[in-house]
Amino acid sequence: MFQTRVLSDLSPEEIRELLKDMGCDKRGIEIMAPKADMILISAKGLDSRGANILKQEFLSAGGEVAVPWEALDLSEEKSDILMMGTPSQYERVKKKLKEQPFDLPKLAEEMDKSIKNYYKKSVLPWDHEGCQIMGVLNVTPDSFYDGGEYNRVEKAVERGVSMAEKGADIIDIGGESTRPGSKRISVQKEMERILPVIEDLDSRLEILLSVDTYKPEVAEEAVKAGADVVNDVFGLRKEGMAEKIAELDVPVIIMHMQGEPKNMQKDPQYEDVLNDISSYFYERIKVAKDRGIREENIILDPGIGFGKKLQHNLEIIDRLDELCSIGPPIVLGASRKSFLGEVLGKKAENRLYGSLAVAALAVEKGVSILRVHDVMETKDVVKTVESLERFKIDQ
Repeated sequence: MFQTRVLSDLSPEEIRELLKDMGCDKRGIEIMAPKADMILISAKGLDSRGANILKQEFLSAGGEVAVPWEALDLSEEKSDILMMGTPSQYERVKKKLKEQPFDLPKLAEEMDKSIKNYYKKSVLPWDHEGCQIMGVLNVTPDSFYDGGEYNRVEKAVERGVSMAEKGADIIDIGGESTRPGSKRISVQKEMERILPVIEDLDSRLEILLSVDTYKPEVAEEAVKAGADVVNDVFGLRKEGMAEKIAELDVPVIIMHMQGEPKNMQKDPQYEDVLNDISSYFYERIKVAKDRGIREENIILDPGIGFGKKLQHNLEIIDRLDELCSIGPPIVLGASRKSFLGEVLGKKAENRLYGSLAVAALAVEKGVSILRVHDVMETKDVVKTVESLERFKIDQ
């Protein structure tokens, strides 16, 4: 499977830097950079022979493909490329690629899918309207914002019911903190915390319940208790988790995290945070499908604050539409997190407005689920942004 995604809102200098990093010729960069105000799609791992054919097809259609020297002279078997064109040019090229060799018909499919995903919000595995609100319910003594506040069953259930009444579409129930530096707990302890809450909420509410766990044993028992979705911060990396999700046949949220909670914030580094996360998602999607998880059950989360510095978090939020072009729906969990504290200079209890600002931008960029602490306020933001989007379409 090719790794394709639409690139958005790059400045001329950023485009030149991208072409330079790809290994393109200096003169070619100056010729191609002005053309990059069209739709840009990056693709990784294309047969270099196919890259040369692709470039000629785009040029004949009036578009362009940036190809490194090593691909042009076939000294490298595979290459990364950058396609540039208008929607109509992509459509013309797509038709011509159907009869070409070197996996170009498959590239045409992925290219078409990326464009459609970029302009159209992804569909969640359940019936829904608009961006969904996922309320955070931490049944733990040590979560970063509300740790200890709902660690009794009665209090947790009361909180869950309250979030549902305020407009939550999903409630995400977690029994183990994953804040930076947090310690792991046993399977038994985690189940003791969450299963009674899931069972009680399932008997009271009609909305979806999600279990925030990376342990296959916990996932299985939670689904039996009434959970509809599994939210895995380790992205199916724990042994047996992917197979268990396939067996349960439930939607799964695959999150990106560099490292583990105990060490993830110890100087995280990325060559390019969007490229690295995208590559991780493509690899995880392949693993999920190879283990039997249906593609329509896959949801992605870039993991704001999980092994990211401030600039990484800001860049992810700014380029969320690129992640949406990968295909599966995107979840964003930025509510009251520490990067907002760095931006605002405020503690978690005073980060509501910063959280709402991020939520508004995320809805506009195509995010399908917002994981939040403040359900009612975020619901108002979503309704307002979606109303404005409908107004623009109707004009």
